[in-house]
Amino acid sequence: MSLLTPGLPAYETAMRSSTAELVTALREVLGAKIVAYLGSVGETRAVRQWAEGQRHPSALVERRLRLAFQVAGLLAERDDARVIQSWFQGMNPQLGDDSPARILRDEDLDIAGPRVLAAARSFAAVG
Repeated sequence: MSLLTPGLPAYETAMRSSTAELVTALREVLGAKIVAYLGSVGETRAVRQWAEGQRHPSALVERRLRLAFQVAGLLAERDDARVIQSWFQGMNPQLGDDSPARILRDEDLDIAGPRVLAAARSFAAVG
């Protein structure tokens, strides 16, 4: 964990990873169903195909998945996959009692991204 900037390693990995690497790692932490939800696809087969490089998500979905990976990586500095999955799916009081996954999927990323990152930083700090 970076003492100066929590979440910096996750940010760097999110930006430097190929799409297939990113989806594979995100699937390991969040599970295929949450990744499919974030990717606005109805089945986990698409997630598997993204991870195997057989198919590519749209630019918007890839951007959303990179942000989700950054958030998951920040949370992973303190918590395990079970807690991270619950955090992504649960009603979050800092996000108007919406789930972070729904906000990332449905709202404008330029607005939603900073809100979800702030909520994740707050959660990680309280730990």
